[in-house]
Amino acid sequence: QVQVVESGGGLVQAGASLRLTCTISGRTFSSFTMGWFRQTPGKEREFVATIRRSGGSTSYADSAKGRFTISRGNAKNTVYLQMNSLKPDDTAVYYCAATLRINGALSEADYDYWGQGTQVTVSS
Repeated sequence: QVQVVESGGGLVQAGASLRLTCTISGRTFSSFTMGWFRQTPGKEREFVATIRRSGGSTSYADSAKGRFTISRGNAKNTVYLQMNSLKPDDTAVYYCAATLRINGALSEADYDYWGQGTQVTVSS
């Protein structure tokens, strides 16, 4: 059984940085394309970033470009989301997700496995 566990959220001031970590167990990590999503109350879950199995290809939401970096360490079964220059609008629950899809994993429906989420709060 595949398990997805996020960590690293917290309360920070605007302009600060955070690094979220996601660990996969139950299946060979390198099989998965990985993604990060976020959700605020009353809104749908939105795509933040994705990284393909090899780690050589990434995609970002416009809101994340230039500030967030997704990376993976296949030897550690881990994917990271480095978030810099955080803004109050980045406040959300951040979810890590995994899929066996090779291409085009940009929407919630593309992913098969989800973590429980980690809260990120950015104060002004």
